[in-house]
Amino acid sequence: MSTMETILVLTHVDDSGAALTKASLEAVTAGVELSQRMGATLAIGILGRDANAAASAVAATGARLLAVEGEAFAQARYASDAAGCEALCRAAQASIVLAPGSARLVRVAAGVAHRLGGFIDTHITALAGAGSIEATRWFYRQRVEAVISRDARPWFLLLDAGTHAAYAGESAAAQVEVVAVALPPLRTVVEGFRAPTLGGQTIRPDARLLFVAGAGWTKKQPDGQTHVAEAGEKILAFLRLSGASLGSSKSLADQKAEGQGEDQPVLPFLTHLNQIGQTGSTPRHPKGLSTCCHGEEPHAVGWRFIAERRAISLDANCGWTRGKADVVYVADAFAVMARVNELLEVRNA
Repeated sequence: MSTMETILVLTHVDDSGAALTKASLEAVTAGVELSQRMGATLAIGILGRDANAAASAVAATGARLLAVEGEAFAQARYASDAAGCEALCRAAQASIVLAPGSARLVRVAAGVAHRLGGFIDTHITALAGAGSIEATRWFYRQRVEAVISRDARPWFLLLDAGTHAAYAGESAAAQVEVVAVALPPLRTVVEGFRAPTLGGQTIRPDARLLFVAGAGWTKKQPDGQTHVAEAGEKILAFLRLSGASLGSSKSLADQKAEGQGEDQPVLPFLTHLNQIGQTGSTPRHPKGLSTCCHGEEPHAVGWRFIAERRAISLDANCGWTRGKADVVYVADAFAVMARVNELLEVRNA
């Protein structure tokens, strides 16, 4: 293996077609830091219809800027994206390829690595080392941390979102090298988009706040009755007013709708995609608010990467008070969220 590495950061534009995605900018930060630490050559590759506007945002890195552009790269498609990424890697002669773990690049990265005779590791959370690269990732539902190093090249590393700060250098004029791509026959045509119903999107990876609902929302309240419809209204109102992302405990996500076995009302907008914890996801948000949860260890595992943790619970001895939350409000979640929504209505007016 050569002691001199060439690092390529693969990026792609967002839906506007004129700016890099936040995850791409995070990968740029990782590439800049790694290249400076190792004294390696840095290149940034861009996929998109028109790369000039996106390239200006990263021109201040001083990296070599490469692009594959044109209508074929306006939308995600395996055949065109794989061919474009392969062409960028060959043009840069990259020994290390960093890429955001976005849906667009996760779909093609392994295939590109195979075409180049390389190796790939995914869900990378940190990059360390000076003489060699040490990549960190988690296994077993974020309970086991491993450090990986390889001598084989090229080495592809897919970075988890939220593990690096997004690059925010001054915009500057960019000199972009457009790389020619020999596209295979394209059998897939993007005809349009089908968006969720207005207000129906509850999973927002880039949100500053993660709001987690527990099974307590569907249990009997102090008046001896359940108020699931009211709970759903309060939760959805908070998501709409705050822009938060919605998480769920396993016990709440496991509940069945009435008539499907457990004969109890449930929150209809929750799915297992919202589930966090040992058997769910481990999102990364600057802040988190848990409501009607008990803070058991399997659920708290999902909060491992939340920077500031708060919880609302009527039980002063719940699991969240035992070192799992920074602040615990001993109060009724229904009353608290009703008041919070009132304040947000005033703020957003």
